[in-house]
Amino acid sequence: MSRAEGDVAARPTLAAVARAAGVSASTASLAFSGAGPVSDETRTRVLAAAAELGYGGPDPRARSLRRGRSGIVGAVLEDTLSNAFRDPINVAMLDGIADVTGPADNSLLLLTENEGEHSRLLDAPLDAAVLFGCSTRLDESVEAVRRRGIPLVSIEAKPMEGVLDIGEDNVGASELLARHLHDLGHRRVAVVALELGPTRWVGPLTDERVALGTSWPTLERLRGTRRVYPDVGGLVTYGSWTSEGHRAGLQLLDVPEHERPTAIIAQSDLLASGVIAAAAELGLSVPRDLSVVGYDGVRLDDPRAADLTTVVQPAVEKGRAAGRAVLALLAGEPAVGTTFTSVFRAGSTTAPPAR
Repeated sequence: MSRAEGDVAARPTLAAVARAAGVSASTASLAFSGAGPVSDETRTRVLAAAAELGYGGPDPRARSLRRGRSGIVGAVLEDTLSNAFRDPINVAMLDGIADVTGPADNSLLLLTENEGEHSRLLDAPLDAAVLFGCSTRLDESVEAVRRRGIPLVSIEAKPMEGVLDIGEDNVGASELLARHLHDLGHRRVAVVALELGPTRWVGPLTDERVALGTSWPTLERLRGTRRVYPDVGGLVTYGSWTSEGHRAGLQLLDVPEHERPTAIIAQSDLLASGVIAAAAELGLSVPRDLSVVGYDGVRLDDPRAADLTTVVQPAVEKGRAAGRAVLALLAGEPAVGTTFTSVFRAGSTTAPPAR
């Protein structure tokens, strides 16, 4: 017999702990779970016996078999985790999901959509999945989860049959930002857009590219902006990173003055921060020479962007709502989607255009 086999054979069991503590197996189980009427003295005795035998607790795999569930909720992000965690909105929504699903005895498994044909969505031991709607490959993920027949919740996704969505009024919030700039007198305006999809393409924000777009928040925020500026153009980026805002800002601003926009609508605060850094690099003052607005309401490290004009979205609450929807669906209870509204926050990065 190998050493590994010997280790498995010698692994202590709950029954052994119960015998050592002089209690029944059911009492020992309740002592570990903390869910039953077990006295403090008995619980202490059981835990002491477990420590002496080296028993770490009930096998979670056996518990999953008894429940018929894995106790795992999948959170599906499009990009690599390192890139996803660069966006504080993703982190806040994950916090919200965990706030609700964790106390209900569920673990959160982070999955990405960049695994091609070997996506873990096809075989990961999930009870339910939460999809982040900013994905440009959402249809593929929805199809993979549907084949498994498990509950499916999305955050900020386009309406899809059989998917309960936790929405954000991207159209209304973006219109507020655009209306603010229009009321200040800005007419030469450009957009720095989030990733548009379906491929990781960057370049001018044209009607042809918009027609092919698959990222719902990007499209909805643009739709809100175009309610005020119907023909607005700009640039598409790789995503919500300060470096992408900086790259786009240099391209839009390093032009003759009569071609330069007097205001830029960035579709995230991180993109806005990058635009402001690019303006400073080119010797432009914000808001004297350029007004900039963002979207999200996150804390920015660059002091030049700390008082950004933006809209504040309730990212943690969106995550909590998704968590509550997952628990309701798992319990077979009615669950309905909801739409959150962002709040306009005026900062010091906008002003009337210079004459």
